[in-house]
Amino acid sequence: METMLTTLGPRLEALLGTDRVITDPVRLRTYECDGLTNHRSTPGVVVLPDTAEQIAAIVRECAAAGVPYVARGSGTGLSGGALPRTDGVLIVTSRMNRILEVDVPGQRAVVEPGVINLDVTRAVRPHGYYFAPDPSSQQICSVGGNVAENSGGAHCLKYGFTAHHVLACEVVTPDGELVELTADGPGYDLLGVFVGAEGTLGIATKITVRLTRVPETVQTLLAAFGSIEAGGAAVSAIIGAGVLPAAIEMMDALAIEAAEAAVRCEYPPGAGAVLIVELDGPEAEVAAQFTEVERMCRDAGAFEIRIAADDAQRALIWKGRKSAFAAVGRISPAYLVQDGVIPRTVLPDVLARIDALSAKSGVRVANVFHAGDGNLHPLVLFDDAEPGAEERAEEVSGAILDLCIEHGGSITGEHGVGVDKARYMPRMFTDADLDTMQMVRCGFDPAGLCNPGKVFPTPRLCGEVPGKRKGPHPYEGKADIF
Repeated sequence: METMLTTLGPRLEALLGTDRVITDPVRLRTYECDGLTNHRSTPGVVVLPDTAEQIAAIVRECAAAGVPYVARGSGTGLSGGALPRTDGVLIVTSRMNRILEVDVPGQRAVVEPGVINLDVTRAVRPHGYYFAPDPSSQQICSVGGNVAENSGGAHCLKYGFTAHHVLACEVVTPDGELVELTADGPGYDLLGVFVGAEGTLGIATKITVRLTRVPETVQTLLAAFGSIEAGGAAVSAIIGAGVLPAAIEMMDALAIEAAEAAVRCEYPPGAGAVLIVELDGPEAEVAAQFTEVERMCRDAGAFEIRIAADDAQRALIWKGRKSAFAAVGRISPAYLVQDGVIPRTVLPDVLARIDALSAKSGVRVANVFHAGDGNLHPLVLFDDAEPGAEERAEEVSGAILDLCIEHGGSITGEHGVGVDKARYMPRMFTDADLDTMQMVRCGFDPAGLCNPGKVFPTPRLCGEVPGKRKGPHPYEGKADIF
């Protein structure tokens, strides 16, 4: 494979120019991981294309040489989804950062994959619109990465995930062809399959996104509780009353401590948990619901409630939550971030069991989560200089995912599987489930060169090895059953 890369290098330089092809070992280290830094791999070659046609040509060269390739946007992912291959090519889309079209009457925009999430909103806000998916990293994450991981964010409770806001994608297929996938065409929903496939089915080179009208009014409150269980009771009351907030976010005492150390968000002292609730929509409706939400928080035991009077105060309330992941670095040398999902009704039980896991193992866990839809983001803290500490943190992290599955949830809500959680897939899916998923993948990428080694624990089809299955899939050649 090293010989193949050596041969491929000059061909890539002929396509892009020497300044857009990186082979220097020191410069390659820049791209060795995404936001989950405990998985690292130095890429064999990095390329920096400017156009979709260049990406298509790069993929064709890789396919002809049998060299694997991985697409990367801003590198903010948290599952190792953009982890490069030492024997492959890393295709970085950050230079493809143009907003190509804004169609206000059609409520859509066309962007390249390297466009930063928040820049879409900045471009259309003067017209009264915004791009709804809002990951905490929205100031630096790319729309292409959002598409790959089907990213959500604090407001996904009401507005959904990236998949709900993508209308079409221009895609480079694994054989180097440029094709258009749309949401409203006849036949199978290939766009729905592509969004959230973690870059294993092709590379998005142009994305048509839905624009959402800015709501008439927004109201935000922060409620402080003595315990996370009391905060959970408030969440249950709000949702049970039929109120659909734009966002309901919760942080426990350890997460609050980290946020205070990092950004001085000045949350109420002594809080065991804080709840951020945001309502938006027509002014009269929001005013009536907001009164109810405030009452339900007090009934659940909130000892202090702060209501944002303007955008500046709203930004201050959100500042601690948006910085939570990075802030943990102030109280721990290293950490693992998880992304499990559970039904809202079992929040108190699961959080109590996470607390018990932490106490038994001696591994601290800070909880930050989208309380409204049960998407947990436990931050498992450890000292990477201490022998065995990372292994203990991994055990606790895996046990938390087991809790999510046990309670009818999922191993991921928005961060994806990548390499980090591939080994947990068999705990959630049967062999038949995994085989079916991989047959879909093989339909797009029979050579297995497009972001290989991600999502699935062991490849089983398309000749990939090592694999559990030794013979043909039992459904192969039986098209009538589909």
